[in-house]
Order: sequence, then C-alpha cells, then structure tokens
Amino acid sequence: MLVITGAAGFIGSALAAYLNEQGHTDLVLVDDFTPLPKRPNWTRRQYRFAVERTHLFDWLDSYKGEVQGIFHLGARTDTTLQDEAVFHQLNLTYSQRLWAFAVQVGVPFFYASSAATYGDGSQGFSDEEDRLPALKPLNPYARSKHAFDVWALQQAERPPRWAGFKLFNVFGPNEYHKGRMASVVWHGYQQIRQTGKMQLFRSHRPDYPDGHQKRDFIYVKDVVRVLYHAWQQGLPSGIYNLGTGQARTFLDLAHALFRALGQPPHIEFVDTPASIRDSYQYFTQAEMSKLRKAGYTHPFTPLEEAIQDYVQNHLLPEPQPW
Repeated sequence: MLVITGAAGFIGSALAAYLNEQGHTDLVLVDDFTPLPKRPNWTRRQYRFAVERTHLFDWLDSYKGEVQGIFHLGARTDTTLQDEAVFHQLNLTYSQRLWAFAVQVGVPFFYASSAATYGDGSQGFSDEEDRLPALKPLNPYARSKHAFDVWALQQAERPPRWAGFKLFNVFGPNEYHKGRMASVVWHGYQQIRQTGKMQLFRSHRPDYPDGHQKRDFIYVKDVVRVLYHAWQQGLPSGIYNLGTGQARTFLDLAHALFRALGQPPHIEFVDTPASIRDSYQYFTQAEMSKLRKAGYTHPFTPLEEAIQDYVQNHLLPEPQPW
C-alpha cells in the first residue's frame, strides 16, 4: 500500500489520479475529508482506505506491515496565517512522526517542501544542501517547511530512500477548493470568465515593469510525474527543487489564458496589497541541474501548453477534477 497524505487536496489528489492511471489502486488516502468542496478530488479515485488525518498514526500501527511507501503532501499552506504554533504542529511535528515511522518500517518517504523557503531570493535558488543554513524564509508557513528540511538532513536515522521537493508555483486541476491560495491561473480564469479582464499586481520596483514580475510556474501533472519517478525509478536521497527551471512573466501567463479562452487580452494592474508588499517575490526560478543529474530527463510542459490543457480539459467543463 502507498500512503498519500493531503490526498483530498490539490497535489495529493493529482498524485492519486496519476497513480490510478498507471494501474495503482492499493492506495491509502489521508486527509481531513469533511470539507464538501474537496469531495470531487478523492471520491473519484480508486483506493483501499481513506483515513482521517488525526487517526493516521493509530492506523499505521495496525497496518505497518503492508505499507510500501509514503508520499507526504499534506500541509497547512496558508502563507498569510501568522500562527507559528499551527504550522509547527501540522507541518513540522506531524512530518517528523511520519519520518520516524518510515525509518521504523524501512519504507521510502517523499515529501513536499516549498520554494517559499528561499525567502526573498537574495540567496539564490540552489538546492545544494550546504546552502540551506543561509536561507531566510519570510513567513511561518515557509519557516515550518524550512525547519523540516534542516531537521531531515540532521537525522542519523533515515528512511531507506527519501526525497524532499521544493515546489515552485504549482497550478492545475484539483486546486479549485483552495480559495485565495489557488494559483494565479485559477484566479485569472475566474476573472476573465466573470468580467472579461484579468487583474495583475502593479510593480512597486523601478527595475520591473508592470506585469514583468517572474515566477517559475509548473503544471501539477509534471509534479506528480516527478514524484512517481522518485518512487519507481529512484533518486539519490536528498532535497530537490521542483520547478521548470524557466521563469515566466505574469504577462506571459495572462496572455496564455486569454489565448486558451479565445479572447483578446484585457489586463488591469492593481496595487500589490500593503500587507504583503514587503515580502512579495519579484523573481523565482528553480535551479534544476540536481534533479536532471539524478536521472530525471522528461521535459516539463511549456506554460502555454499547460494552460491550454488546464483550461480546455479541466476548467471549461465547469470544472473537471483530474
């Protein structure tokens, strides 16, 4: 059995969908399954057990002989929440307990870290592990992810195979329940459909024209292919960036959205909210040489193709989960 935490959420449910497509149905879906908006993400999947997040460790004690691997994708991801204790409990302590279980029973362990751990980007975006101490995350969510990365590398006892993935700007099907934390692609699509225009944040730096802020946008279908490769083909244990390696502007994204919808672009710039202006990232781009050298050679989907697939196959059908 493969355990997937966060299985009712965005990336976890996408991984379950991809595993089903590859013929794997002996899955254990772990999450808080009570929110009704998440139901389409997991009720369509083929799986063996659905386990409430708070009951997971009791369940693991009963079935530890059958677990073959863990994908830990569940986390509190709200970057605006300032309660350090919540993130410590859900993102750090919970992850440490899962790591300890993987060590105890000797199964592979793969988990989601975040590009938010890079802070303002002034230290670059290298995933070489000796660079970790220099990073300065800017919010409690990012600090909790960074704390687990650091903790994992300090452990003498480790799962037989493990990898943490610093996810950059992931978008795609199954994110519709995320509200304000959904991707710019999702929000832009909603704005265009409702108003015929899309809003982007105005630049507050003279070195970036409006709309030329850049992110490393990666399609969720590419993310889960990498996770699957890590389990099936293997990677040297460690921490990896997971982006495309190519930063694109928000204007590129907006034009791709309008094109996918067959509409002329109508873009409006609004001030970045003062509450996040000081911590706003103007540029992110994953250094991907480590993952490539580790043997992952599959190309990443170009932004325009990814948005076309997302819009035509998952959003216009109002919306269709993967």
